[in-house]
Amino acid sequence: MSVKNLAAEAINTNLAHISNVLIYSAMAVYLFAFLAYTAEWTFGGRSRVARQSAALTARPGATLADSVAEAAAAASTAAPKVAVTVTNASGATTTLTRTVAAKAGKVDVVTRGDAAPPTDGVGAAGGDEQADRLGRIAVSLTTLAALLQLGGVIARGVSAGRPPWGNLYEFTCALTLVAALLFVGLFFSGRNVRWLGLPLTVGILLGLGLAVTVLYTASEQLVPALHSYWLWIHVSGAMVCGGAFYAGAITTLMYLCRDHYEVALAAGRAKGGRWADICERMPAAATLDKMSYRINAFIFPLWTFTIIAGAIWAEAAWGHYWEWDPTETWAFITWVAYACYLHARATAGWKGRKAAYLVLIAFACFLFNSYGVSIFINGKHSYAGL
Repeated sequence: MSVKNLAAEAINTNLAHISNVLIYSAMAVYLFAFLAYTAEWTFGGRSRVARQSAALTARPGATLADSVAEAAAAASTAAPKVAVTVTNASGATTTLTRTVAAKAGKVDVVTRGDAAPPTDGVGAAGGDEQADRLGRIAVSLTTLAALLQLGGVIARGVSAGRPPWGNLYEFTCALTLVAALLFVGLFFSGRNVRWLGLPLTVGILLGLGLAVTVLYTASEQLVPALHSYWLWIHVSGAMVCGGAFYAGAITTLMYLCRDHYEVALAAGRAKGGRWADICERMPAAATLDKMSYRINAFIFPLWTFTIIAGAIWAEAAWGHYWEWDPTETWAFITWVAYACYLHARATAGWKGRKAAYLVLIAFACFLFNSYGVSIFINGKHSYAGL
C-alpha cells in the first residue's frame, strides 16, 4: 500500500465531515448575530430625541426652561480649564489642557490629568428597550456560534490526530475563533464591549467565507517538517496574537471615527444625521484609545515569544535559527511596527491619531505575513495547502 493511501486511511472522514458541518453552522449563526447587531444599532437610533429630552428634564417636576437654566448655571460654576505648555529635554513643546484645582495667589494649581473622566456613549441600543433586547439576542447568538466553531475546529484536529492549524484554512478558522472567544470572554467578565459585536461578526464572516471558498483543503496529514511539538507552541501563539490584533485594529478604527466626531463637535462643525448618531453612541475616544493600547500592549510579548519559538523550531528543523525567509522577514516587520506603536503611544507628541495609524499599518503587516506571503510568495513556510 502506498504512503498516500496510508495517510488517507489515517483520516477520520466522518469527523472531518462533522467539522465542515459545524463550521458552516457557525457561519449561519454568525450571520443571524450580525443581523441582530445591525438591528440594535438601527433601532437604537430612534431614541436619540428621547435621550435628549430626558437629559434636559432629569429633575422631577422641572420644566424645560428650568433645566436649561440649571445646565447654564452648572457650566458657569464648573472648574475652569487652562492650557499648560510642557517642554521636554529635547526642547520640544506640547500643549495640554488641565483643570484648575485650586488657587495659590495668582498661580493656578492644576490637576495632573483631566479631572473629569471621558464620557462614553450610551451604547448601541441607545436606551431603547427593543434595541437592547436585540443586542442581548445578538450576544447569545455570537456565543452559540463560537461554541459551534470551537466544535468544528476540535473535530478537524481529531479527524487527523494533530493540531487543527496545519494549513491556512485551519489557521483562519482558529484565528477567527480566538477573536470570537475573546469578545465573549470580555463580555461575560462584565466589560462593556457589546458595541464591538457588529464589526467583530463582520470580520469573522469575511474570514470564514474566505476560508471555506478560497482556502479550503480536505483534512490530511501534515508534511514531515511540521511533525513537531513546536507546532502547538509556535502556531497557536501566532493564532492567539492574530485574534487579539484583530480586536485591537477594530477598536482603533472605531477610535478614529469617534475622535473625528468629538473634534468636529468641539469645533462646532458636527452635523446631525445617522453618522453623528452612531458616533454619539460609541464609547469615548479616550476609552477606545486606551482599550486598543491595552490589547496590543498585552499581546505584544506573546508575539515576541512566538517569533522566538519559531526561530528555535527552525534551528531544530533546518539547522538555522534565522534565514530571512519571507515569512520570517514579515513577522519581524510586524514586530517592529507594533514596537513602534507602543513606543509612539508612550510619547506625548505621537499619542492619538498618529499612533492609531501605526496600529493599522502594523495589523496590515500581520495580514500580509499570514496570507499574502503564504499565498503569493514561495518559501520554507509555504504550508497554505493551496
